[in-house]
Amino acid sequence: MSDLITKASALLKEFKGDSYAFGSGVLDKAPGKFAAEFGNNAMFVGPIEEEWFQTTKDRILKSLDKAGVNVVDVVRSAAPNAPFVDVYRIHSHIMHKKPDVLVVGDGGSGIDATKAAATLASLGDIQPEIDPFFGVGQVTKVCQESGRTIMPVIAIMMAASSGAHLTKYSNITDPVAGQKKLIVDEAIIPPRCVFDYDVTTSQPMSLTLDGGFDGIAHCLEVYFGAVPEIENQARQVAELGIEALIKGLTEVKKDPGDREARTLMGLGTDLGGYAIMIGGTSGPHLNSFSLVDVLTHGRACALMNPYYTVFFAPAIEKKLQTIGAIYSKYGYIDEDVNALSGRELGLAVARGMIKFSRFVGFPTCLRDVQGVGKEHIERCLTAAKDPQLEMKLKNMPVPLNADLVDEFMAPILEAAWDGELEKIKNM
Repeated sequence: MSDLITKASALLKEFKGDSYAFGSGVLDKAPGKFAAEFGNNAMFVGPIEEEWFQTTKDRILKSLDKAGVNVVDVVRSAAPNAPFVDVYRIHSHIMHKKPDVLVVGDGGSGIDATKAAATLASLGDIQPEIDPFFGVGQVTKVCQESGRTIMPVIAIMMAASSGAHLTKYSNITDPVAGQKKLIVDEAIIPPRCVFDYDVTTSQPMSLTLDGGFDGIAHCLEVYFGAVPEIENQARQVAELGIEALIKGLTEVKKDPGDREARTLMGLGTDLGGYAIMIGGTSGPHLNSFSLVDVLTHGRACALMNPYYTVFFAPAIEKKLQTIGAIYSKYGYIDEDVNALSGRELGLAVARGMIKFSRFVGFPTCLRDVQGVGKEHIERCLTAAKDPQLEMKLKNMPVPLNADLVDEFMAPILEAAWDGELEKIKNM
């Protein structure tokens, strides 16, 4: 076992303790063991129509059966980006079947939708629609006023990506508006979680790459925006997470069946989940919510992060040298990052990020994305002024408010449109 794997595993144990079963082979016992702690009747949610999922589904159901847990319903999971309609559909199953516990095996979208459906099932007689729960702490507020808790969710992750099984976040999409919104709340953290990293070997390469870059974005954005009180902790998590993901992605691109590389990716994206429990993501994630109809989340974050790096650069020199050293180690930056400062340092690290994106075949400017138009830039700017998404602006190392969005975010988006980093305006 590599030193990187040992250190990352120790950090995850520190983060989740015995509530998280992760690593090779845990899928055969942990789901049933955890579900039995919360009751005898479970509802299972997963991509049950997908051929690749059948063996995994059978392993999970067998684990539940061995633990004496009765499965009262097997429900199709959510589509990518967790559309509203899937949240309400899963909620309907819960209300009719009345399980004690929800067991969801899926990627981030399926887990996010199930977390949101559990929230509605627990509080729907008080607040029957999902919209009022968007933002920070709105679920906890209703729980405290009503004396309730959210029904338990056992989150079994299938993809090295969002960290949804570990966190307080639930991303839900309105496909009509083409806009993703976010619940941020400690009350929706799954009380038990499982991730058998071996299952990711069956993923298509596109999903693997998307998930890996989402994990990098979590580590990167949290570390860049970390205030002094959490900076050391955020650095430790981000350094390990980003290195695990860059190394893992580089190796998986060469050999998709490389189990050690898959473990590195699982650990790296889990550390991304740890990161977003320490701090919050910022501008790139915010913009990704408005690009949901033309780019997967991981690709949107990968595309936007270099441009924000240049914008943030004068405020985060030491952090950029730390991150730049990792990209340099794996051959993506040629300059000596320790000899650079300010905007020039930001440009060097941004170019390294873009080089890595090109290595995996991702688009590096918006105009190269099929279906994108200048209206997406306007959508990004409008969303940045939405009070429900304000936390993303405040999490940036160079925080903005709604009045400054047009002056400073617009040039970042224009730079991202055609790949011209020089257009970015520093505060």
